Amino acid sequence: MRQLASWESWLLRAGAGALSRRSRAAALLVLIYHRVLPRLDPLQPGEPDAADFARQMDLLAGSFRVLPLREAVARLSGGTLPARSVCITFDDGYANNYEIALPILAARGLPATVFVACGYLDGGRMFNDTVIESVRQAPVEFDLGALALPRFRLTDDAARGRAIDAIIAQLKYLPVPQRNERALAVAAAARATLPDDLMMTSRQLRALHAAGIEIGAHTVNHPILTQVDAATARREIMLSRQRLEELTGAAVRSFAYPNGRPQRDYGVRDVALVREAGFDLALSTSWGVAGRSSDLLQLPRVAPGSGTDARRFGARLALAYRQRACATV
Repeated sequence: MRQLASWESWLLRAGAGALSRRSRAAALLVLIYHRVLPRLDPLQPGEPDAADFARQMDLLAGSFRVLPLREAVARLSGGTLPARSVCITFDDGYANNYEIALPILAARGLPATVFVACGYLDGGRMFNDTVIESVRQAPVEFDLGALALPRFRLTDDAARGRAIDAIIAQLKYLPVPQRNERALAVAAAARATLPDDLMMTSRQLRALHAAGIEIGAHTVNHPILTQVDAATARREIMLSRQRLEELTGAAVRSFAYPNGRPQRDYGVRDVALVREAGFDLALSTSWGVAGRSSDLLQLPRVAPGSGTDARRFGARLALAYRQRACATV
Protein backbone atom coordinates (compact mmCIF):
# COMPACT_ATOMS: atom_id res chain seq x y z
CA MET A 1 0.00 0.00 0.00
CA ARG A 2 2.91 2.31 0.83
CA GLN A 3 4.31 1.75 -2.69
CA LEU A 4 1.07 2.91 -4.31
CA ALA A 5 0.95 6.02 -2.10
CA SER A 6 4.57 6.87 -3.02
CA TRP A 7 3.80 6.26 -6.70
CA GLU A 8 0.74 8.49 -6.58
CA SER A 9 2.78 11.30 -5.02
CA TRP A 10 5.41 11.01 -7.74
CA LEU A 11 2.82 10.89 -10.51
CA LEU A 12 1.10 14.03 -9.29
CA ARG A 13 4.40 15.92 -9.05
CA ALA A 14 5.41 14.66 -12.53
CA GLY A 15 2.46 16.13 -14.31
CA ALA A 16 -1.06 15.24 -13.37
CA GLY A 17 -0.86 17.34 -10.22
CA ALA A 18 0.21 20.37 -12.25
CA LEU A 19 -3.29 20.60 -13.66
CA SER A 20 -5.88 22.79 -12.01
CA ARG A 21 -8.80 21.00 -10.37
CA ARG A 22 -11.05 22.13 -13.21
CA SER A 23 -8.62 21.01 -15.93
CA ARG A 24 -8.08 17.61 -14.35
CA ALA A 25 -11.79 16.96 -14.17
CA ALA A 26 -12.07 17.70 -17.90
CA ALA A 27 -9.29 15.31 -18.99
CA LEU A 28 -9.88 11.70 -20.03
CA LEU A 29 -6.95 9.40 -20.66
CA VAL A 30 -7.80 6.35 -22.81
CA LEU A 31 -5.15 3.61 -22.94
CA ILE A 32 -4.78 1.35 -25.98
CA TYR A 33 -3.46 -2.20 -25.77
CA HIS A 34 -3.45 -4.99 -28.33
CA ARG A 35 -2.01 -8.13 -26.77
CA VAL A 36 -1.11 -9.24 -23.25
CA LEU A 37 1.48 -11.97 -23.70
CA PRO A 38 2.25 -14.92 -21.41
CA ARG A 39 5.88 -13.75 -21.43
CA LEU A 40 7.79 -10.87 -23.00
CA ASP A 41 8.54 -11.39 -26.68
CA PRO A 42 11.56 -9.63 -28.22
CA LEU A 43 9.77 -9.61 -31.58
CA GLN A 44 6.80 -7.74 -30.07
CA PRO A 45 8.61 -5.23 -27.85
CA GLY A 46 5.62 -2.94 -27.36
CA GLU A 47 3.40 -5.65 -25.87
CA PRO A 48 3.32 -6.27 -22.10
CA ASP A 49 3.40 -9.72 -20.59
CA ALA A 50 1.03 -10.82 -17.83
CA ALA A 51 3.26 -9.71 -14.96
CA ASP A 52 3.94 -6.34 -16.61
CA PHE A 53 0.24 -5.79 -17.33
CA ALA A 54 -0.71 -6.72 -13.76
CA ARG A 55 1.73 -4.14 -12.39
CA GLN A 56 0.29 -1.51 -14.71
CA MET A 57 -3.24 -2.36 -13.60
CA ASP A 58 -2.22 -2.16 -9.93
CA LEU A 59 -0.87 1.34 -10.50
CA LEU A 60 -3.99 2.41 -12.34
CA ALA A 61 -6.23 1.00 -9.63
CA GLY A 62 -4.23 2.78 -6.94
CA SER A 63 -3.77 6.19 -8.56
CA PHE A 64 -6.59 6.74 -11.06
CA ARG A 65 -10.34 6.43 -11.48
CA VAL A 66 -10.70 3.61 -14.01
CA LEU A 67 -14.13 3.96 -15.64
CA PRO A 68 -16.08 2.09 -18.32
CA LEU A 69 -15.49 3.84 -21.62
CA ARG A 70 -19.09 4.80 -22.35
CA GLU A 71 -19.65 6.13 -18.83
CA ALA A 72 -16.43 8.13 -18.95
CA VAL A 73 -17.26 9.71 -22.30
CA ALA A 74 -20.78 10.61 -21.12
CA ARG A 75 -19.37 12.21 -17.98
CA LEU A 76 -16.71 14.01 -20.02
CA SER A 77 -19.43 15.53 -22.20
CA GLY A 78 -21.56 16.39 -19.17
CA GLY A 79 -18.75 18.02 -17.21
CA THR A 80 -18.88 15.49 -14.33
CA LEU A 81 -15.76 13.46 -15.08
CA PRO A 82 -13.70 12.73 -11.93
CA ALA A 83 -10.08 13.82 -11.72
CA ARG A 84 -7.49 11.45 -13.19
CA SER A 85 -10.05 9.37 -15.10
CA VAL A 86 -8.70 6.53 -17.25
CA CYS A 87 -10.25 3.99 -19.63
CA ILE A 88 -8.63 0.71 -20.74
CA THR A 89 -9.11 -0.45 -24.33
CA PHE A 90 -7.81 -3.26 -26.54
CA ASP A 91 -7.81 -3.42 -30.34
CA ASP A 92 -8.17 -6.36 -32.74
CA GLY A 93 -9.59 -9.19 -30.61
CA TYR A 94 -6.65 -11.36 -29.56
CA ALA A 95 -7.42 -14.51 -27.58
CA ASN A 96 -5.03 -13.38 -24.86
CA ASN A 97 -7.43 -10.51 -24.11
CA TYR A 98 -9.73 -13.21 -22.76
CA GLU A 99 -7.19 -15.75 -21.53
CA ILE A 100 -4.67 -13.44 -19.84
CA ALA A 101 -5.97 -9.87 -19.57
CA LEU A 102 -9.50 -10.67 -18.35
CA PRO A 103 -8.47 -12.51 -15.14
CA ILE A 104 -6.09 -9.66 -14.25
CA LEU A 105 -8.77 -7.04 -14.83
CA ALA A 106 -11.44 -9.06 -12.99
CA ALA A 107 -9.23 -9.56 -9.93
CA ARG A 108 -8.94 -5.79 -9.60
CA GLY A 109 -12.50 -4.96 -10.60
CA LEU A 110 -11.35 -2.92 -13.58
CA PRO A 111 -13.59 -2.32 -16.63
CA ALA A 112 -12.33 -2.37 -20.22
CA THR A 113 -13.48 -2.24 -23.84
CA VAL A 114 -12.26 -4.66 -26.52
CA PHE A 115 -12.58 -3.55 -30.16
CA VAL A 116 -12.88 -6.64 -32.34
CA ALA A 117 -12.12 -7.07 -36.04
CA CYS A 118 -14.77 -9.78 -36.32
CA GLY A 119 -13.53 -11.31 -39.58
CA TYR A 120 -10.63 -12.93 -37.68
CA LEU A 121 -12.67 -14.68 -35.02
CA ASP A 122 -12.58 -18.49 -34.87
CA GLY A 123 -9.18 -19.26 -36.32
CA GLY A 124 -8.37 -16.19 -38.40
CA ARG A 125 -5.00 -14.49 -38.37
CA MET A 126 -4.11 -10.88 -39.11
CA PHE A 127 -1.48 -10.25 -41.78
CA ASN A 128 0.96 -8.69 -39.31
CA ASP A 129 0.92 -11.84 -37.18
CA THR A 130 1.60 -13.91 -40.29
CA VAL A 131 4.67 -11.72 -40.88
CA ILE A 132 5.83 -11.88 -37.25
CA GLU A 133 5.57 -15.66 -37.01
CA SER A 134 7.18 -16.11 -40.44
CA VAL A 135 10.20 -13.99 -39.62
CA ARG A 136 10.47 -15.71 -36.24
CA GLN A 137 10.98 -19.03 -38.08
CA ALA A 138 12.91 -17.74 -41.09
CA PRO A 139 16.53 -18.75 -41.78
CA VAL A 140 19.38 -16.34 -41.10
CA GLU A 141 19.70 -15.59 -44.81
CA PHE A 142 16.16 -14.64 -45.78
CA ASP A 143 15.86 -13.49 -49.37
CA LEU A 144 12.49 -12.02 -50.37
CA GLY A 145 13.66 -10.61 -53.69
CA ALA A 146 11.08 -12.67 -55.54
CA LEU A 147 8.42 -10.69 -53.67
CA ALA A 148 10.06 -7.33 -54.44
CA LEU A 149 11.13 -7.15 -50.82
CA PRO A 150 14.67 -6.90 -49.43
CA ARG A 151 17.11 -9.65 -48.58
CA PHE A 152 17.45 -9.84 -44.81
CA ARG A 153 20.23 -11.20 -42.62
CA LEU A 154 18.50 -12.33 -39.45
CA THR A 155 21.42 -12.78 -37.06
CA ASP A 156 19.58 -11.87 -33.85
CA ASP A 157 16.24 -10.73 -32.45
CA ALA A 158 17.01 -7.10 -33.23
CA ALA A 159 17.58 -7.96 -36.90
CA ARG A 160 14.39 -9.99 -36.99
CA GLY A 161 12.50 -7.10 -35.42
CA ARG A 162 13.78 -4.70 -38.07
CA ALA A 163 12.78 -7.14 -40.81
CA ILE A 164 9.28 -7.45 -39.36
CA ASP A 165 8.88 -3.67 -39.27
CA ALA A 166 10.12 -3.31 -42.85
CA ILE A 167 7.84 -6.03 -44.26
CA ILE A 168 4.75 -4.82 -42.40
CA ALA A 169 5.39 -1.28 -43.61
CA GLN A 170 5.47 -2.56 -47.21
CA LEU A 171 2.24 -4.55 -46.87
CA LYS A 172 0.03 -2.52 -44.51
CA TYR A 173 -1.51 -0.18 -47.06
CA LEU A 174 -2.21 -2.79 -49.73
CA PRO A 175 -5.80 -3.92 -50.41
CA VAL A 176 -6.80 -6.62 -47.92
CA PRO A 177 -6.72 -9.59 -50.36
CA GLN A 178 -3.30 -8.58 -51.73
CA ARG A 179 -2.01 -7.84 -48.23
CA ASN A 180 -2.96 -11.31 -47.03
CA GLU A 181 -1.62 -12.98 -50.18
CA ARG A 182 1.76 -11.27 -49.81
CA ALA A 183 1.98 -12.12 -46.12
CA LEU A 184 1.33 -15.78 -46.93
CA ALA A 185 4.04 -15.62 -49.59
CA VAL A 186 6.46 -14.42 -46.91
CA ALA A 187 5.39 -17.39 -44.78
CA ALA A 188 5.97 -19.76 -47.68
CA ALA A 189 9.46 -18.33 -48.22
CA ALA A 190 10.21 -18.90 -44.53
CA ARG A 191 8.64 -22.38 -44.59
CA ALA A 192 6.81 -21.27 -41.47
CA THR A 193 4.16 -23.18 -39.56
CA LEU A 194 1.52 -20.59 -38.74
CA PRO A 195 -0.71 -20.53 -35.64
CA ASP A 196 -4.50 -20.51 -35.92
CA ASP A 197 -5.32 -19.69 -32.27
CA LEU A 198 -4.14 -16.10 -31.93
CA MET A 199 -7.58 -14.48 -32.18
CA MET A 200 -10.63 -15.03 -29.99
CA THR A 201 -13.25 -17.63 -30.73
CA SER A 202 -16.91 -16.65 -30.77
CA ARG A 203 -17.29 -18.46 -27.45
CA GLN A 204 -14.51 -16.42 -25.88
CA LEU A 205 -16.02 -13.22 -27.22
CA ARG A 206 -19.38 -14.05 -25.65
CA ALA A 207 -17.66 -14.96 -22.37
CA LEU A 208 -15.77 -11.67 -22.40
CA HIS A 209 -19.05 -9.82 -22.87
CA ALA A 210 -20.73 -11.88 -20.13
CA ALA A 211 -17.88 -10.90 -17.78
CA GLY A 212 -18.82 -7.24 -18.20
CA ILE A 213 -16.24 -6.21 -20.81
CA GLU A 214 -17.69 -3.85 -23.43
CA ILE A 215 -17.34 -5.12 -27.00
CA GLY A 216 -16.70 -2.48 -29.65
CA ALA A 217 -16.41 -2.71 -33.45
CA HIS A 218 -13.13 -2.51 -35.35
CA THR A 219 -14.35 -3.34 -38.90
CA VAL A 220 -14.53 -6.87 -40.32
CA ASN A 221 -11.15 -7.26 -42.06
CA HIS A 222 -9.16 -4.36 -40.56
CA PRO A 223 -8.63 -2.43 -43.82
CA ILE A 224 -6.99 0.98 -43.86
CA LEU A 225 -10.16 2.94 -44.53
CA THR A 226 -8.46 5.66 -46.60
CA GLN A 227 -7.33 2.92 -49.00
CA VAL A 228 -10.81 1.58 -49.82
CA ASP A 229 -13.80 3.08 -51.63
CA ALA A 230 -16.83 4.42 -49.76
CA ALA A 231 -18.96 1.33 -50.40
CA THR A 232 -16.27 -0.97 -48.98
CA ALA A 233 -15.68 1.28 -45.99
CA ARG A 234 -19.42 1.45 -45.26
CA ARG A 235 -19.74 -2.33 -45.51
CA GLU A 236 -16.76 -2.93 -43.20
CA ILE A 237 -18.13 -0.53 -40.59
CA MET A 238 -21.77 -1.62 -40.75
CA LEU A 239 -21.19 -5.38 -40.92
CA SER A 240 -18.75 -5.33 -38.02
CA ARG A 241 -21.41 -3.83 -35.78
CA GLN A 242 -24.12 -6.21 -37.00
CA ARG A 243 -21.98 -9.32 -36.56
CA LEU A 244 -20.86 -8.39 -33.05
CA GLU A 245 -24.43 -7.61 -32.02
CA GLU A 246 -25.49 -11.03 -33.29
CA LEU A 247 -22.74 -12.71 -31.27
CA THR A 248 -23.26 -10.81 -28.01
CA GLY A 249 -26.99 -10.05 -28.14
CA ALA A 250 -26.21 -6.49 -27.07
CA ALA A 251 -25.99 -3.13 -28.81
CA VAL A 252 -22.52 -2.19 -30.09
CA ARG A 253 -22.16 1.58 -30.02
CA SER A 254 -18.38 2.12 -29.85
CA PHE A 255 -15.92 1.94 -32.75
CA ALA A 256 -12.14 2.09 -33.22
CA TYR A 257 -10.56 3.03 -36.55
CA PRO A 258 -8.06 0.43 -37.88
CA ASN A 259 -4.52 1.73 -37.44
CA GLY A 260 -6.24 4.91 -36.35
CA ARG A 261 -4.12 7.86 -37.50
CA PRO A 262 -6.31 10.79 -38.61
CA GLN A 263 -6.07 11.61 -42.33
CA ARG A 264 -3.49 8.87 -42.94
CA ASP A 265 -5.66 5.89 -41.95
CA TYR A 266 -9.17 7.37 -41.86
CA GLY A 267 -10.67 10.63 -43.05
CA VAL A 268 -13.71 12.88 -42.87
CA ARG A 269 -15.69 10.46 -45.06
CA ASP A 270 -15.05 7.62 -42.63
CA VAL A 271 -16.06 9.65 -39.58
CA ALA A 272 -19.35 10.39 -41.37
CA LEU A 273 -19.81 6.67 -42.13
CA VAL A 274 -19.22 5.79 -38.48
CA ARG A 275 -21.85 8.33 -37.47
CA GLU A 276 -24.22 6.98 -40.14
CA ALA A 277 -23.74 3.45 -38.80
CA GLY A 278 -25.12 4.57 -35.43
CA PHE A 279 -21.98 4.65 -33.30
CA ASP A 280 -21.97 7.12 -30.39
CA LEU A 281 -18.22 7.32 -30.00
CA ALA A 282 -15.10 6.31 -31.91
CA LEU A 283 -11.43 6.12 -31.01
CA SER A 284 -8.34 6.99 -33.01
CA THR A 285 -4.68 6.38 -32.22
CA SER A 286 -3.91 10.08 -32.18
CA TRP A 287 -1.75 10.50 -29.09
CA GLY A 288 -3.22 12.54 -26.24
CA VAL A 289 -5.92 13.10 -23.65
CA ALA A 290 -9.53 14.00 -24.47
CA GLY A 291 -11.20 17.16 -23.20
CA ARG A 292 -14.79 18.29 -23.06
CA SER A 293 -14.52 19.89 -26.51
CA SER A 294 -13.03 16.76 -28.14
CA ASP A 295 -14.82 15.19 -31.11
CA LEU A 296 -16.51 12.10 -29.67
CA LEU A 297 -16.00 10.30 -32.98
CA GLN A 298 -12.23 10.93 -32.93
CA LEU A 299 -11.12 10.49 -29.34
CA PRO A 300 -7.35 10.16 -28.79
CA ARG A 301 -5.56 7.34 -27.00
CA VAL A 302 -2.16 6.64 -25.43
CA ALA A 303 -0.22 3.37 -25.84
CA PRO A 304 1.40 2.46 -22.49
CA GLY A 305 4.03 0.15 -23.99
CA SER A 306 5.80 -2.71 -22.23
CA GLY A 307 8.51 -2.81 -19.61
CA THR A 308 8.53 -3.41 -15.89
CA ASP A 309 9.65 0.09 -14.83
CA ALA A 310 6.65 1.67 -13.10
CA ARG A 311 8.08 5.15 -13.49
CA ARG A 312 8.44 4.73 -17.25
CA PHE A 313 4.81 3.65 -17.48
CA GLY A 314 3.70 6.51 -15.28
CA ALA A 315 5.82 9.04 -17.11
CA ARG A 316 3.85 8.39 -20.30
CA LEU A 317 0.59 8.95 -18.48
CA ALA A 318 1.86 12.07 -16.75
CA LEU A 319 3.16 13.44 -20.05
CA ALA A 320 -0.26 13.00 -21.65
CA TYR A 321 -1.92 14.88 -18.80
CA ARG A 322 0.73 17.59 -18.85
CA GLN A 323 0.27 18.16 -22.59
CA ARG A 324 -3.47 18.43 -22.06
CA ALA A 325 -2.85 20.98 -19.32
CA CYS A 326 -0.68 23.08 -21.63
CA ALA A 327 -3.37 22.94 -24.33
CA THR A 328 -6.02 24.27 -21.94
CA VAL A 329 -3.99 27.10 -20.40
